Amino acid sequence: MKKVPEQQEFDITGIPAIADRATAVPDEQIPDAVIKRLPRYFRCLRELYNRDIMKISSAELSEITGLSAPQLRQDLKYFGGLGQRGYGYNVKKLYTCISEYLGVGKKYTAVIIGAGNLGKALSNSRLLEQRGVWIKGVFDISDKVIGKTVADNTVRHVKEVKEFCKNNRVDIAVLCIPANESTELCDIISGTGVRGVWNFSPCELDEKSVGVPVVNICAADSLMILMREMSEIKDKRQ
Repeated sequence: MKKVPEQQEFDITGIPAIADRATAVPDEQIPDAVIKRLPRYFRCLRELYNRDIMKISSAELSEITGLSAPQLRQDLKYFGGLGQRGYGYNVKKLYTCISEYLGVGKKYTAVIIGAGNLGKALSNSRLLEQRGVWIKGVFDISDKVIGKTVADNTVRHVKEVKEFCKNNRVDIAVLCIPANESTELCDIISGTGVRGVWNFSPCELDEKSVGVPVVNICAADSLMILMREMSEIKDKRQ
């Protein structure tokens, strides 16, 4: 089975009803290493579901995900008996279980803090919506962008973010600001009542300092890893 590109027209409301699951979301603690691979399974299963492919073998799913079949079977065992010898996996049920476990479709809300190039790009893409996250507001400190419209949201001053989040029960803060100090970022988030932080700023945050789960994203790190791998291959060829 050939790999297929991610479908951009996916509608989050198309996720199968949770009631259709064959098994409940696992109560057993899933290892962090497995959790990090679940979004990959989610993407592949979503594409299969959108193409009306309702069953797939571990070998076929292995080819699509790029993970070995033994690794795949080991990962998916946490979701109960959704794989059967001679039949494979029920795509719809497995997809629904993983979607629920990852929180997709729970209709989280978010604000984007920082209306620069990255903030605008995230606002205008369907990335968040496709994962069940709706953008409620966009904030910045620059007079050049405050008052302008970004993806149907009027950019507000960042000083309004705390009151806005409280009044609108915002779940996630997406940080796209070039802050130089972690204390500055913590001050912005403190008092908003958000339940999680997706941090694209150059300054790393942790759950202890912020008080809620944090994921730090640094594209430069992955670029340097790529460059190192390229350099290693070049060294071997010389």
